[in-house]
Amino acid sequence: MSEVNTGSRLGGWTRFVTARPRLSLLVTLVITALAVFAGSGVADRMGSGGWADPDAESTYATQALEREFPASQPNLLLLVDSGSRSVDDPAVAAEAERLTARLAAEKGITGVGSYWQTKAPALRAEDGREALIAARIQGDEKDAAAVLDRIAPEFSGTQGSLEVAVGGPIAVQHDMQEIIQEDLLRAEMIALPVTLVLLVMVFGSAIAALLPLGVGIVAILGTNAVLRGLTEFTDVSIFAQNLTTALGLGLAIDYALFIVRRFREELAGGAEVRDALGTTLRTAGRTVLFSALTVAVSLAAMMVFPQYFLRSFAYAGIAVVLLAAAAALILLPAALMLLGPRVNALDLRQLLRRGRRTSAATEPSESVEEGAGWGRMAKLVMRRAPFFALGTTAVLVLLGLPFLGARFGTADYRQLPASADSRMVQEEIRDGFPGNPGGGLEVFTEGAATDSQYADYRARIAALPDVLRVDGPVTSGAHGYFTVLPKGEAVGPDTQQLVRDIRAEPAPFDTSVTGTAAMLVDSKGAIADRLPWALAIIMVVTLVLVFLLTGSVLIPIQAVVLNALSLTAMFGAMVWVFQDGHLSGLLGFTSTGDIETTVPVVMFCVAFGLSMDYGVFLLSRIKEEYERSGDHEDAVAFGVRKTGGLITAAAVILAVVMVAIGTSRVTNTKMLGLGLALAVLMDAMVVRSLLVPSVMKLTGKATWWAPGPLRRFHDRFGLSEGESKPAPEGHEDPAVRAPDQDSGQDSGQDSGQDSGRDSDRDRAGV
Repeated sequence: MSEVNTGSRLGGWTRFVTARPRLSLLVTLVITALAVFAGSGVADRMGSGGWADPDAESTYATQALEREFPASQPNLLLLVDSGSRSVDDPAVAAEAERLTARLAAEKGITGVGSYWQTKAPALRAEDGREALIAARIQGDEKDAAAVLDRIAPEFSGTQGSLEVAVGGPIAVQHDMQEIIQEDLLRAEMIALPVTLVLLVMVFGSAIAALLPLGVGIVAILGTNAVLRGLTEFTDVSIFAQNLTTALGLGLAIDYALFIVRRFREELAGGAEVRDALGTTLRTAGRTVLFSALTVAVSLAAMMVFPQYFLRSFAYAGIAVVLLAAAAALILLPAALMLLGPRVNALDLRQLLRRGRRTSAATEPSESVEEGAGWGRMAKLVMRRAPFFALGTTAVLVLLGLPFLGARFGTADYRQLPASADSRMVQEEIRDGFPGNPGGGLEVFTEGAATDSQYADYRARIAALPDVLRVDGPVTSGAHGYFTVLPKGEAVGPDTQQLVRDIRAEPAPFDTSVTGTAAMLVDSKGAIADRLPWALAIIMVVTLVLVFLLTGSVLIPIQAVVLNALSLTAMFGAMVWVFQDGHLSGLLGFTSTGDIETTVPVVMFCVAFGLSMDYGVFLLSRIKEEYERSGDHEDAVAFGVRKTGGLITAAAVILAVVMVAIGTSRVTNTKMLGLGLALAVLMDAMVVRSLLVPSVMKLTGKATWWAPGPLRRFHDRFGLSEGESKPAPEGHEDPAVRAPDQDSGQDSGQDSGQDSGRDSDRDRAGV
């Protein structure tokens, strides 16, 4: 039987990690110190883009234009303010030309052009007092950021009689990266002390409270080292660091809470330290390992997408989950072995007790008794199961309805706070300059063509709906490009359709279209093509893993459906708040009228994984009790009673970390943090407390059914947290049933004539 084999393996693991606990702690501290060194400076090597598909037509066209026509793809803009004089004043023009020449002489700068050189109307403000110098910084994001750091102080501010501000896409990305780093440090300073206070409230003991925090710090530092190594081989998004902090603290605290709580329960039951730790690792430790695998799979699904923004979250998520689990199963057992009953030391809650002296060793039993309220609530929910199941589902679906009106766009300068210099430059260009800055499309052409062929193609493009003007072609040998200005918004639906129309237009040469709207079309297409694969990976692996845990066919399906329902409030709030702009003043962001295309994918994968994390904790205890007693309703109530407070505490702590992340001044980070905080709270306080008990009551003992071949498969390969041997065939010992007056007639009926055969069969499957 797999139970024996698994228990034996975990018994060996227990002996391994507890044989030399001091050595284990020393090795962990040395590795952590090395991780601090290896991960230093990781943020400086990360990028702030990654939303484009590297294999898309728009990406190819952008790279080709940068190579053949650098001036066509400026990423650096100098906004020159001449004060009260006109930009056409000879003195202003002379000074501006000297500034342009200085910029062109800088290393790493190419394609420099200005209004004073070209007299292009688009480079001159409508009031005649501002004009632009455009250039391109060569290289990838990291190289470009280094060049910008070097030249920005030399070209911004007062330059003779002119005032110069630095903007453009590269400046926006640079500001975003710096702001995210500052905000992340502030979030950590907020989250760590608040988390410690909450852990003390959960455990009472200051010693026990410090253990989960230590596991989280080890996971975060280790993940930073992993990400630093990955930056040597691939692009990694700066946004992934937010996930590292959130999951590093959140999951490490979840896992450590579960293990420390179980260890304290075993000690309170009279077990010796080594025996208590062995039981803890064979039960809670097994669940932690199983949970980490399910979360990692949900995050790994983002690897199927080509955008490095999404892949970065997979890198960070997988690393931090596995490191959190490793720290919880190696570092934490060693610490518990050394502490023993002293894990309950420094009980700060005793200061609030009056006339009551309780030894720290009995604190776990008090915690268990406190869980009786969760058990009573579970029984109440099960007595009114149809009402709670239908009512809760209806409310969750209602909360998710705004997502039906979601509009998907691309991130721009409005992600930044209004005080950011690069945003102010972009807004000045948007409001003060003619045309549609940033909304133009470039059509790159390859192949020899005559002037008449170019003219014919230009006329056909100009005749398309929603085209304001077509400029060009600009040619160089067998290459050329046209600039198409749309009538509508830069990334609006009409402009996106215009991209498709241009691509469908036949030409006597090869063409490829780029521009902001083209990149959005390609990004949406890449996500739509690969999203079914990502969902399939998550669903199939979740179904298999939950089956291996429970031996049931129905429970995995329930887990997937209920997890999806737990995310509805998050997706509804995403649209209602961040797209439609409700609460934008309170939360301090500018609504763009759409949602960045990749963010819902990240939030789904992360939130689904966290939901599975809590689901595994609950199902493992329900299954453990069902194996022991064979009573379905009592097992559900037992599971909720044992884990309700634990899951809620873990969710609140994780929500605190997420809200701290959500204080970021960058809109996408704010949406990620606040959205995930809402998702975990809804999952813990609504789905696990109301939906799971009511649905499991409605499905009854059929919850544990599996066909013969799958039962035999589970017999061989399945896992379970329970250690109890099943009762003899056809026998149920009433002594093992939880004495509860609330179970009433229904519980007795559930354990009727079929209970012996069904429960023994189900228990044998584990």
